[in-house]
This record gives sequence, C-alpha cells and structure tokens, in this order.
Amino acid sequence: MAIVVSNISKRFPPARGEERGLLAVDNVSFTVPQGHLVALLGPSGSGKSTILRIIAGLEEPDTGEILLEGDVTTASPVHQRGVGFVFQHYALFKHANVRKNIAFGLEVRKWPRREIQKRVDELLELIQLQGYADRYPSQLSGGQRQRVALARALAPRPRVLLLDEPFGALDAKVRRNLATQLRQLHSEFHTTTVFVTHDQEEAIEISDEIVVINRGRVEQIGSAQEIYDRPCSKFVASFIGNVNVIEGTAERGKILIGPDRLPAPGLQSTVSAGEVVLLVRPEDVEIAGGPEHSTLEGVIRDVRYRGDRYEQEIEVAGLLIRAIEVKSRGHESNRSAGEKVHIRFGRHTIFEADQDHAAIRAQLQSLGYIE
Repeated sequence: MAIVVSNISKRFPPARGEERGLLAVDNVSFTVPQGHLVALLGPSGSGKSTILRIIAGLEEPDTGEILLEGDVTTASPVHQRGVGFVFQHYALFKHANVRKNIAFGLEVRKWPRREIQKRVDELLELIQLQGYADRYPSQLSGGQRQRVALARALAPRPRVLLLDEPFGALDAKVRRNLATQLRQLHSEFHTTTVFVTHDQEEAIEISDEIVVINRGRVEQIGSAQEIYDRPCSKFVASFIGNVNVIEGTAERGKILIGPDRLPAPGLQSTVSAGEVVLLVRPEDVEIAGGPEHSTLEGVIRDVRYRGDRYEQEIEVAGLLIRAIEVKSRGHESNRSAGEKVHIRFGRHTIFEADQDHAAIRAQLQSLGYIE
C-alpha cells in the first residue's frame, strides 16, 4: 500500500471558555493502494482536511501512525515525506511567471537546468497551457491558476499527491472540466492521490475509491457504486446523492408509511416491529401505468423540467416523495399537478429508526444536503 493511515486521532486545544477541545479526527484508519486516486468525502467540518494535513505532515496526530510506501513518517517533517500538496486557493507565487512557478520545486531540489526545462515543457503540454509560460498568475483565470498549481505539485514526481478541495473556489462548469483533467493527469502519471472534497459528484466522477467521513470518523469505504447502491449507514444513504427519507413502522415484517400508516406493498423489513426509516432515491421511484398489487396511489403536486429529466413531487399517504423520470428521445412528459399516479419503490434501504437518525437528519438539513 502506498499510504496507510492507522488509528489516527487529533483533538485541537479548547477555545476560551471550553472545557475540552474539538475532536477533529477520531480513530481513523484506511489505506490507499499504489497509483490509486482516493477521495475523502464528507460535509464541512467533518475532519477530512485535518486527515489530509496529518498525512502531509502539516499537523501531528495525537495517536496513530502514517506510513508512506512502507516508511513510518508520522514524525517526519514535511520536506522529507515526498508529497505534493495542492490547496484550494492556488498558493502560486504572484511575482513569478507560470514557468517559474512550475519549476520552483525542481530548482529547490537542484535539478539540472536542461531537465527542469524539459519537465516544465512536458507539464505545460499536459495541462494545455503551452502558450502561457511567460504569463503571471494575475493574467490567468481561476481554472488556469489551479492547473498551474497541479503542475507545480506534480513536477518533482512526488510519491503522493494530496489535494485539499482544489476546485472549491471555482464555478460549477470549471470544476467539472478540471475534475476531468485531473482524472486524465492521474491516468498519465499514476501518482497515488488523496483528494478532499464535499462534492459528491466530483468524488463519484474521478475517484477509484471513496472514504466517507462524518464527525471525524470513517462511515464507509468503497467504490462509488458500492457507496451509492449499498450504503452501510443512514448517514451515507442520506448524504450521498438525493434520497427520499420516509419514516414508517414495521409490523410483522411489513412496512406502514406516513401518518395514515399505509401498507407499502412488496416491502419487507428485517425489523419485525418498531419505527423504521425507508430510504429511496428519486430515480428508484417508479411510476406504473396503472394500479397493481405492488403500487401505491399518489397525486402529483409539482413537476419541474431539468433538461435531461423531469423531477416530480408526489404526495403519498400524507408524504411528499420525489421521483425522477429521465427524458427519452422524442418523448416529453405530459404529467401535471393534480394528476393521480401509481408508484412503486425499486431499490431501497431500510434502517431501524433511533435518535441517531434524527441527529443525522438535523445535521444534513443544517448543511443544506437534504430538505
């Protein structure tokens, strides 16, 4: 493994008036295979950037250890770890041009001048800024500056590349383009990379594996598909992608939903009795052609056109449930508010309800991830 993070914890000193400091990282462990790109994904304040800074050597853990390519580097200074670091706000040298910015780490390491020029030219081509070598950061767009920052971090051929929300200050379209370019750069260099983000689409698009972090702890580790389709906790199911959070009751293995305790046909619970939470993604809410034994009757309350899809709010048993219908070639939705429809739940996840779920829901609502 290129990176081994083993049982690290970090508590920051208490602020004035506090008895205990903030436990930012709580016994976190994960590994990153050689040449893989792994995303640390979580809401703001979850501890993911602190984990990255501990790997880099910018923070010292209270407990645990870090191994880079088999070497224990927990107490090693930053310059001995062989890591490249890219920050959210570029951190370019304002009074140096693009070529000098990219060459900086190579000059510090006293590479021969001819090799520096060759390496910088190679990177300028890869980041598609061949004609910008003599420009200064103030003459570049935000996306171009971040590409220069990536090239500067990659120039000395670090054994590990660490990126802390590198596209967070950019608009959505530039972010998507740069995320694609990062994936392409990774395919070229195969540098072991850890990428911190709170953007789920970004993590899903570019990473080989995702480590979901919440409140300083690892919630789940897996591929994008595993985490999206098979979440192992209520937090992961609620945080990754859009989801309908449907509270209900289990009675003899059957699910009753909504204030009217309407039986949900075809749904079975591993919980024999008690309060449950049913999580269904909008794309897994299927609208049937008519009433069937496995469908629930509802009324469309709203239809929104989103270009490639239609998003609908359907009232069922006193609950508003979001559904997505993908727009197909030559087909326009003729659904409208007030129309009666019959729906079924495709893929879904059922968890036993508890106080922790209420806390998770409140947390995600406060951060704007669910309504």
